[in-house]
Amino acid sequence: MTTMALDEQEIAGFRVVHAQVADAIETAVLGKREVVDLVLVALFAGGHVLLEDVPGTGKTTLARAVASALGGQSRRVQFTPDLLPSDVTGTSVYDPRTGEVRFRPGPVFANVVLADEINRAAAKTQSALLEVMEERTVTVDGVPHPVGEPFLVVATQNPIDLDGTYRLPEAQLDRFMLRTSIGYPAQQHELDVLRPGSGAGRVTDVPTVTSPEAVAHYGRLLSTLHVAEPILEYISAIGAATRASDQLRLGASTRGLRALVRCVQVYAAAQGRHFVVPGDVQTLASPVLAHRLVLSREAVLSGTTSSEVLAAAVESVPVPRPVP
Repeated sequence: MTTMALDEQEIAGFRVVHAQVADAIETAVLGKREVVDLVLVALFAGGHVLLEDVPGTGKTTLARAVASALGGQSRRVQFTPDLLPSDVTGTSVYDPRTGEVRFRPGPVFANVVLADEINRAAAKTQSALLEVMEERTVTVDGVPHPVGEPFLVVATQNPIDLDGTYRLPEAQLDRFMLRTSIGYPAQQHELDVLRPGSGAGRVTDVPTVTSPEAVAHYGRLLSTLHVAEPILEYISAIGAATRASDQLRLGASTRGLRALVRCVQVYAAAQGRHFVVPGDVQTLASPVLAHRLVLSREAVLSGTTSSEVLAAAVESVPVPRPVP
């Protein structure tokens, strides 16, 4: 495998593409640039996103707008208790005309997959999706079928309505690179959405500004972006601080810390830098790590959140001097 050199021109090119994609998405998802940027971090870092939000905040619109902006395919899967793994991944079917058994791809064979209300499906179906997220391959009858690049799963959970749901285990939550929420828009943006003739939610009007091939190229390229040793030690120390916290039963995993490294590489490049600074780590620590932490019983009873515990852990670690 050839190692790709990362130069100022490539960083500048990526920054332009990143801004163009974000601007295109914002034509349909108004006033949520911070959330859009986080989803794009996951997209270019090769990860997946968990959105915890109430209905009607634009989760479906966001996923479809991302696919439209990059010129790829999007699919939506409504998760229900009776959904089978094959309904997600695909299955083999017999063709009576040819006498052959053919693979019929499921909805995961798209660039952007919206897994709506993932916690409403049974554990077996959840696991089937999460396996594809990790392996990026569906194996049916011993034959592997790659899902292609880029591949972004945007899974949603309703944090309020928990009736008839199957809670995602911590090991499965750990496979999501980022967790965030869209939330309700600010009043001015909500007025823009309500105004007759608004383009909000109109995914068909989202311009295609790049290609899936370009996104995959930049994803591979940014994995080579420089992360100085003090920054890696800083990230490791944050992980150690969470594991030492008496408010947590489970601290940040090594998988989570590696995900943080990948995310800060993309985030730094989006800011026009070819190196990572401590501020990048502090910005992304909560969306990347908080959902991977398991609170102690005492912390739960006291109303403490994992984000608060993580913030305290980050605060306790000395900030290194940035070393480009």
